Amino acid sequence: MADLALQEIEKAVARLRPTIHRTKIEKSTTFSAMSGAEVYLKFENQQKTGSFKIRGASNKIAALVERGEIKMGVASSAGNHAQGVAYASHVHGIPATIVMPKSTPIAKVSATEGYGAKVVLHGDCYDDAYKKAVEIQEKEGATFLHPYDDLEVIAGQGTIGIEILEDLPTVDMVVVPAGGGGLLSGVAACIKQINPRVKIIGVQAQGAPAIANSFKAKKLCTTETVSTIADGIAVKVPGTNTIELINKYVDDVVTVSDAEISAAILLLLERTKQVVEPAGATPLAAVLNGKLDVKGKKVACVLSGGNIDVSFIQRIIELGLASRQRKLKFSTTLLDIPGSLEHLSHSLSEVNANIVMVQYDRSSAELDPNEAIIHIACEVGGKEHGEKVVKTLKSHGYKVVIE
Repeated sequence: MADLALQEIEKAVARLRPTIHRTKIEKSTTFSAMSGAEVYLKFENQQKTGSFKIRGASNKIAALVERGEIKMGVASSAGNHAQGVAYASHVHGIPATIVMPKSTPIAKVSATEGYGAKVVLHGDCYDDAYKKAVEIQEKEGATFLHPYDDLEVIAGQGTIGIEILEDLPTVDMVVVPAGGGGLLSGVAACIKQINPRVKIIGVQAQGAPAIANSFKAKKLCTTETVSTIADGIAVKVPGTNTIELINKYVDDVVTVSDAEISAAILLLLERTKQVVEPAGATPLAAVLNGKLDVKGKKVACVLSGGNIDVSFIQRIIELGLASRQRKLKFSTTLLDIPGSLEHLSHSLSEVNANIVMVQYDRSSAELDPNEAIIHIACEVGGKEHGEKVVKTLKSHGYKVVIE
């Protein structure tokens, strides 16, 4: 059965010291008040390459270099692992090839190449890229660098646990994202061996619950499909090593919805001015949505990464606004004459509702020839404000249908 000695994580700390940032951990007054806990945020989104993944990749490559066991590295990844391997290989002077699916955003390809790696685009998904990476490994005698199911990679991720305990020795609970399980298993193995009192909680997206299912079944479970905005933890097959460590050291694994993740990202943008990718926001989503008993406890949330596509942020904001009832969508019927929209707009301005979308529909068979249905989306301050807007419109004679 897999295990990870604390000594291996301590070795990783020494190997990583010249390469990575020691990211800060800070208390959030806002999130503490919202949850009834003392909430601390571990800003791994500020790590080099924008993610914790550089820890595991750097430790693995450094260990292989020490043993003289690597001439060239190869990895398959569509995201953070790719950049971690590319950066760590560059630091150690090792050529690296990263195989990425053809659908990988150009920004991620450019970032990986910018760290010095050769990028090969192949296939439509991670599995296709993985098969190509194995081909390259066999053909060129390269060393395959697994993103999570490797004990030296796991030890590198576990260094986050040591930093948390050093900076916040009285922590009661550490909440960690989980996809393949490398980060969760590493942090759990580290902290539990130092202070077993601390609760370790994993968080998954509801649409990718392989580790949550494995934890409940106490054996490795896979999922046939994944569906979540949290692409960093959208894993069908977790690691054999990671599951064994999680079942040994982790106290619980919970899941959060995409709407809850989106709301957490939006809160982090608004309240902490931090850009956090969907996977990295899952711990805060779990804390703020009552998935854990955190009242009166010191809770550390690991914000595992900040690599989010700029084009995707708008979608996240839309989901976040909707889940927090900050956006009101409704339709009403107007006379199709000049001034009707102006009158409606004036009614909305009375209650400080900001119109962001207007769409006319004159084609409905139920309408009189001189009528139009108008669809409106407006920004509001929350549930109470939205209810006030609807009440005001009805008082002005509008029939409001919430969409």
